[in-house]
Amino acid sequence: MAPDEKLLKHTESVCPECLKRIPAQNVKRGNDVYLIKECPDHGRFSTVVWRGEPAYESWAYPQKAAPPPVCATGMNRGCPFDCGVCSDHQQPPCGVLLEATSRCNLGCPVCFAGSDAETAGEDPDISVIEGWYRTLFASSGPCNIQLSGGEPTVRDDLPDIVALGHKLGFPFIQLNTNGVRLGTEPEYVKKLKAAGLNCVFLQFDGTNDTIYEHIRGAALLELKEAAISHCADNEIGVVLVSTLVPGINTGNIGELIHYALQKVPHVRAVHFQPIGYLGRYPKAPRNEDRFTIPEVIRALEAQTGGKVKAANFLPPAGENAHCSFHGNFILMPDGSLLPWTLDRSDYYCVKEPRSAGAVYARDFMNRQWRAPQAPSKSVERLTAVTKSKPVINVSSLDDFLERVNTYTLSISGMAFQDAWNLDLDRLRECHIGIVSPDRRVIPFCAYNLTSRAGQTLYRGKGTEND
Repeated sequence: MAPDEKLLKHTESVCPECLKRIPAQNVKRGNDVYLIKECPDHGRFSTVVWRGEPAYESWAYPQKAAPPPVCATGMNRGCPFDCGVCSDHQQPPCGVLLEATSRCNLGCPVCFAGSDAETAGEDPDISVIEGWYRTLFASSGPCNIQLSGGEPTVRDDLPDIVALGHKLGFPFIQLNTNGVRLGTEPEYVKKLKAAGLNCVFLQFDGTNDTIYEHIRGAALLELKEAAISHCADNEIGVVLVSTLVPGINTGNIGELIHYALQKVPHVRAVHFQPIGYLGRYPKAPRNEDRFTIPEVIRALEAQTGGKVKAANFLPPAGENAHCSFHGNFILMPDGSLLPWTLDRSDYYCVKEPRSAGAVYARDFMNRQWRAPQAPSKSVERLTAVTKSKPVINVSSLDDFLERVNTYTLSISGMAFQDAWNLDLDRLRECHIGIVSPDRRVIPFCAYNLTSRAGQTLYRGKGTEND
């Protein structure tokens, strides 16, 4: 170790060239943390995973491993080669993606799934999707479902897929979409609402078309605003999802929050995803091409002029602490934001088993990301905590409850892992899965893991009928 370096932990990772499992270390240099590893065939790699405050070491909380209730695969080659999930995994699923298609109506330079119209295969039949639903319910219970792809709205029968999921016992179904069809076909949005769609997870990288032309290859802002409007007309909650690319839209974070606040209560959340080099990406990344979780948190405070503060954000309740952050806010009548992310020890109920974190995250998304519902237990709990504090500037407790229920905005972010920064300790604690064509539940970052040359471990490796 160099004099200015500190070893934080030993872990394992993969080689970005051959995807072979290799030893790795988390090393602190000054205020930054790097994942350092060396492949005997392809050399040494050093990738930044954390820059500055809040400090890497502080971004954690007490937790215990909670293996999934059902493990579909045994341990043969070891993580990350036995996913399904195996008995080495340490987290039950919170949300699971079902890929309804590999087709897409855009050809973005950056795409986790590497989807486009030219390379896509046939869509899975709805009977195949029913099998995925049934297998998932048997292994994971009523977890949250995200219908994804590709671009799932290219399917005319998507409303039938939504309705089927609800019929089979899944209470919360979300659509992951670029918004193109939702912005051009309001009748299609009505059909999705009638089928029971709870939430739209809308690709929304920023507030100007220069951003979309760089990241998506087209001017899309008008279409995306139309999609938000059509969802609002049908009382479907919207989450704005921004892929953060350094030098392109990392200076637009504050403007995006301001935009979202103008759309509350129809917009329920803003979710930031620093670019991960999975699927299709323009070139092998350098450290300058990375934007880490603490940088997002600091940018939120700086670019909103302190309207939200770094101290308002906390580590996740379920997955590995270094995977994400979140904060929850009430938009007050004077335009200020009241944070209701409570004291960490109270918020996470650390005496509960770790699986409670995944259940909490599942229930929170079900409640917050859909259109406003009746007051919940969390509202009652928040009211009890804040009753005696002189921060409520509404005329009555009833008015305050209405604001808590309706005028709330969740701000969160998740840092996906790629072949350069993959930490297998983090991967074992992933609670976002994808159902593979052969009905296994694969952690998101493992499923989309892509080498420099485009090699994958799971995506495109066969179908249920092979």
